[in-house]
Amino acid sequence: MNVSELSEKLGGRILTGEGSRERQICGIYCCDLLSWVMSHAAKGSAWITVHNHVNIVAVAALSELSCIIMPEGIEAEEATLKKAAAEDVAIISTDLSAYDVCCIAHDNGI
Repeated sequence: MNVSELSEKLGGRILTGEGSRERQICGIYCCDLLSWVMSHAAKGSAWITVHNHVNIVAVAALSELSCIIMPEGIEAEEATLKKAAAEDVAIISTDLSAYDVCCIAHDNGI
């Protein structure tokens, strides 16, 4: 499943990352400790976080994650959106909880 397909399943909105919509997602990683994500998230994972600041883009890019998912209707800061656009990192916003995102991803083979 790619970023666009997962976003659709989540009823989400892709806020950035026009070129990264076709990236394949190999797993889900849910964590809010940035250093932990950098050392434990598998390459190609979709990352669920409640953080909305610019540092999440750096973590996603360095860790080669497929996208960032912001649950519960969380909106990214303007600086985060600009940095994500520059780095071509997809950010998805959804009203679903992190748990529901994980369940939907699991039910769809991720």
